[in-house]
Amino acid sequence: MRRRVVVTGLGVVSSIGMGKDEFWKNLTAGKSGISDIELFDTSDYPVHKGGEVKNFDPSKFIPKNRIKDVARASQFAIAASRMALEDSGIDPESIKNRTGAIIGTTMADIQSLEQINKYWTADGEENIWPINVVKYPSNALSDHPGYFFGLVPMNYTISTACAAGNYSIGYSFDLIRRGKADVMIVGGADPFSRITFTGFNRLYAMAPEKCQPFDKNRKGMMLGEGAGILILEELELAIKRNAPIYAEVLGYGLSCDANHMTAPRFEGIVKVMERAIKNSNIKKEDVGYISAHGTGTPANDKVECDAIKAVFGDIAKNLSISSIKSMLGHTMGAASAIEAIACCLTIKNNVIPPTINYENPDLECDINCVPNDSVERKVNVVLNNSFAFGGNNACLVLERYGKR
Repeated sequence: MRRRVVVTGLGVVSSIGMGKDEFWKNLTAGKSGISDIELFDTSDYPVHKGGEVKNFDPSKFIPKNRIKDVARASQFAIAASRMALEDSGIDPESIKNRTGAIIGTTMADIQSLEQINKYWTADGEENIWPINVVKYPSNALSDHPGYFFGLVPMNYTISTACAAGNYSIGYSFDLIRRGKADVMIVGGADPFSRITFTGFNRLYAMAPEKCQPFDKNRKGMMLGEGAGILILEELELAIKRNAPIYAEVLGYGLSCDANHMTAPRFEGIVKVMERAIKNSNIKKEDVGYISAHGTGTPANDKVECDAIKAVFGDIAKNLSISSIKSMLGHTMGAASAIEAIACCLTIKNNVIPPTINYENPDLECDINCVPNDSVERKVNVVLNNSFAFGGNNACLVLERYGKR
């Protein structure tokens, strides 16, 4: 069975806006979501900024008597899921036996573990709050949307680090295409935490002030947080209920380098894009835009540019290739899901978001990175790149609905 799969709802929690409309407005305006971190004290760190979600009110999405039972990443996932469901206009009750939630993450509800450590080291084991033990496991990310929206059949968490959002979309695409589900809540969520912030600082991967993908003087990534949730739906069902269709999911590619825990590998990135193109039954010249992984680290950006040029050859000169991490920071497991939402809105609105903070061209990254300002351009097919620690790579292909 090869049913067609479309995107009918979008929900976003990000440092540049809540909901798809505010997110898209600020994204295309090139607004930076990088600010001083307020969630914890950074005075002992060399870096003090990141893409923190400010003024998030979970009570707008979760019953007040349940908020204490839900940690920050799950709060983001629930909020983005609710927005996506409302955007799609679908009643969860009508689909609860043919649906589920698949959420990607890197750190899940890591803040609950931090609370466990805090009270354990200060006052001993007996003073650990039991609720934090329940809130921490990563399965909570998919369990909570499943619980709050009555999606019983299939709830999974995928933890392939910073490619997890694309993995969750790809797996859900397969479930719908093969007739095992009709509608899926998919995407990714990750929170800021002291543990994550410490880890990336110790890897010396963090830029001090701003993220500058593809710039000659780029100094590293900025850490971010948030959630991106998409509603994937079988095409005939979407047509029957007159649902909004943002894009059609054509396919995806995966590769696992098994080469190095943190360093990107040229061959793996080439392979994942080639597999995505082949599995989606498109031609390379069909692609008009690539949402780059584009972290702003010297190694990642160079390898990604080299791989794009190797895959596309002379076609690469005509491609628009931008990194929205320049605005959001790297939201880890949420990154490729939020970027998939940006791809859907690019197709819908015929506008390509920019790579901001671009100041000095790098001859080793000689691509059209849509520097600093968004551009109006109609694109029918987009690639969404994501490359994770451990060499877990995923590339998603989206197309304007109606082209086939």
